[in-house]
Amino acid sequence: MIFLLLPAVALGAQRGQRGAAAGPPRPAREAAPIDLTGYWVSVVSEDWRVRMVVAQKGDWQFMPLNAAGSRVAMANNPAAEDPCKAYGAAGIMRVPTRLHVTWDNDSTLHIDTDAGKQTRLFHFGQAQTPAGAPSLQGYSVAQWEARASNPDVGGKQSAGGELKVVTTRMTPGYYFKHGVPYSGNAVLTEYFARLSEGPIDYLMVSTVVDDSQYLTQPFAKTLVFKREPDGSKWNPAPCSIP
Repeated sequence: MIFLLLPAVALGAQRGQRGAAAGPPRPAREAAPIDLTGYWVSVVSEDWRVRMVVAQKGDWQFMPLNAAGSRVAMANNPAAEDPCKAYGAAGIMRVPTRLHVTWDNDSTLHIDTDAGKQTRLFHFGQAQTPAGAPSLQGYSVAQWEARASNPDVGGKQSAGGELKVVTTRMTPGYYFKHGVPYSGNAVLTEYFARLSEGPIDYLMVSTVVDDSQYLTQPFAKTLVFKREPDGSKWNPAPCSIP
């Protein structure tokens, strides 16, 4: 949580202007503290054995699964099920993939993945999720957040702000292709931040899944993507379980 401390003079000025009409908020695209648009490719620096290949059943000791989660994971048979279950919102960023990030309009950020041909839409300024059936990518509400001054993260220079996205209304799916489940009650919270290391730009996606049905505690991971200069390597392919 970030607290911004304002000088007393500024607070007094705010109180004195309480009755003044405030201007309309800037559109999300205009207010963006960082630019997330462009092409990005996964950097698989951890969990290689469950991200790059289909791991053996039972290889999920690193996850906080409860007894029900372990039981369901053992019973799942991904090869005989819908392969897109591993490409839902809580799993798609873990699949080695490329992202293409654009704006649909001033209040909707659009992310396509070449792995599985998935589309995620981040809606700004939405107080409530709409009615309707849950879906593979769920419904995502986004907001820009300031970030505490932290000019150096692991040797990389950080940009000044981040995007918070909360996704609900997901259909049940898999975190990884060997069948580790998340339920339809799971809540996915993500923070998107830009970092740079010399001429290389990185996108850091910190993810937390809350799912009391299958987890003993929230499951948190940080995923890394590297900016690509253009879409020359963009090659969308349908969902699969190799």
